[in-house]
Amino acid sequence: MTTLKFSRLAAFCAFLLINSTAIADVTLVRYGPPGEEKPGIIDDQGRVRDLSAHLDEITPATLSDSGLQELSNIDVATLPLVQGNPRLGVPLTGIGKIIAIGFNYVNHAAEMEVTLPTEPLTFMKATSSLTGPFDNVIQPRNGHKLDYEAELVVVIGRRAQYISEDEVFDYVAGYTVGHDVSERAFQRERGGQFTKGKSADTFAPVGPYFVSKDQIDDIQNLSIWSEINGEMRQQGNTADMVFGVKEIVSHLSQFMTLYPGDIIFTGTPAGVGDGMVPPQYLKPGDVVRIGIESLGEQRQTISPPM
Repeated sequence: MTTLKFSRLAAFCAFLLINSTAIADVTLVRYGPPGEEKPGIIDDQGRVRDLSAHLDEITPATLSDSGLQELSNIDVATLPLVQGNPRLGVPLTGIGKIIAIGFNYVNHAAEMEVTLPTEPLTFMKATSSLTGPFDNVIQPRNGHKLDYEAELVVVIGRRAQYISEDEVFDYVAGYTVGHDVSERAFQRERGGQFTKGKSADTFAPVGPYFVSKDQIDDIQNLSIWSEINGEMRQQGNTADMVFGVKEIVSHLSQFMTLYPGDIIFTGTPAGVGDGMVPPQYLKPGDVVRIGIESLGEQRQTISPPM
């Protein structure tokens, strides 16, 4: 009888172990020259370690629960240390679409003098606008109203369609920092299309890191900021979103299928240049710094048109 009870207990414990949700704490980067990036992982001292022996690239397939769990099981201290200060690229490749949410912070909607949206205001950014977190932002030709927007970016890890808010975090792989660069004249004066003003080359710096969701205790309580030439402009918190991550991802999944590797810019707090009196737009030579608590920071210099 004792042996039978023990066998049943062992089987039950094994069932719980197999069916429990594993924690995958990984912070990923891609490093190297544009077009030649290699996969990397951040160690507990903030240094880049080479992942090439385990992974060819950081792709949408990497973002699955099993993929991230496999990476989290690696003894990072045994991986080669990347020497020097390499360029960091967008922390994943194969991004299928960039979706963005407008006027999603209460104070930003107020400074832009718009009524709070009753549903997430959605627009797209071209994937050709993607660039590394420390690469220059290039002023487009005939673009003279360049603006900055610090944003939390959600990275999708599983195919999502018609999901509820309660299910959202089962479909999110993690987060990163985004800079939603805007050309306000293109956005408002060239046919009323947000996408026109959001999609020029280099208008979507993303990174430096992909941070797996398990490392963030509360995504709706992170400080977010931007600084222009050393002057703090935006100081907000993701708690101030009109629609939080759960609402945004669930809402979008009712209208389009979200795929692994899709990224969502979730809006920006008050303090953008267009909302100042008079407006203060970016110009060549300006330096923009953007950061989010627990996710890292970016830095870009504005370059003149090519």
